[in-house]
Amino acid sequence: MTEALKTATFLAGAAALMIAATVVQPERRTPSLFSDEGEAFYPTFRDAQAVKAIEVVDYDESTATARPLKVEFRKSRWLVASNNDYPIDVGDRLVKTSAALVDLRKDQVRSDLVQDHAKYGVIDPLDQKVSSLQGRGKRVTLRDAQKDVLADFILGKPVESKPGWRYLRVPGGKRTYAVKTDADPSARFADWVNAGLLRMPSASIRKITIAGYSVNAMTGALNQTENVVLTPESGQWKSVAATLDSLKIVDARPKPADMAHDLREGKMQLSMQTAVALRQFGFLLTQSGRVLASDGEMTVEMGNGVAYQIRFGDVAASASDAAKAAGGDRYLFVTTSWDTARATRYGDATGAGEKASNDLNARFADWFYVIGNADFQKLRLK
Repeated sequence: MTEALKTATFLAGAAALMIAATVVQPERRTPSLFSDEGEAFYPTFRDAQAVKAIEVVDYDESTATARPLKVEFRKSRWLVASNNDYPIDVGDRLVKTSAALVDLRKDQVRSDLVQDHAKYGVIDPLDQKVSSLQGRGKRVTLRDAQKDVLADFILGKPVESKPGWRYLRVPGGKRTYAVKTDADPSARFADWVNAGLLRMPSASIRKITIAGYSVNAMTGALNQTENVVLTPESGQWKSVAATLDSLKIVDARPKPADMAHDLREGKMQLSMQTAVALRQFGFLLTQSGRVLASDGEMTVEMGNGVAYQIRFGDVAASASDAAKAAGGDRYLFVTTSWDTARATRYGDATGAGEKASNDLNARFADWFYVIGNADFQKLRLK
């Protein structure tokens, strides 16, 4: 056999072996697709307590708008920065969210195709270059005290037939993973605010008076109707008392500093600035210093002698057209008062209600609250 023939025979044999190896072990043809399975997304993010800010962006397909929420630790407390720095007690919500994302691993690679992002629900909700309204995920960004990014994910749809798993992508990357995580942070303000806004336990409520009037905040025209008085024996008592006990706000707007100062002092100045500020939210300041509301008010008397004045203002400006048509979320203006006669009538001679009223007025002084339409309808009995 000539040298040339030997060489040709050797090369042919080598080629045959390579083809055979490819047939027997096809996974070696695409080693890069699975090259990072099992690795940590962010290897240096190991401490959930390092998180000092969380940004959550959800997407509302019905309105084609991104809904951002940002919570951060500033001024020695947690604030909802996206909602006028409203102070909150986050409890374990942020810790659970952080813990569910810390040391997260690339469990399974599912796709390297951009075309699959919609199928897995991992389109960035902030990506304006993508025209699709469907298939957008929830973007979650965690930052430390220096505002540096600790982790950044787009959470997609749940993985089929794998409870506790969901699809996930890193912003800017093409690859989609199936990851074991129960992380599902909310972009709704109400989910970060504790229920029981009014600190009004239903067992301590003694009487509820719903003032039957409405007022046009622009013209001052008053439509007076009959009041509704509820006592524990009333048929609707249980529903109304339970709603007051667990009332949760869906948003909050700051009051002017001068108005807030006056309210903490238990008074209301008859000033143009105060009157204009109140009108913006559906409230009217009369010459006698009384605050009227565009959709009436209610007085709730407590066993310790505290009486809440809860006034229902205009439909919140942030409500959608559909929400407005259905009644919409409502602004609330809340104050309290206390007197000895009321406390005595309900059998409380301790006088503790006076301090409780002062503390509550300080709590309510800074904010116009917004409650959901469903709660408004339960409270505003006709």
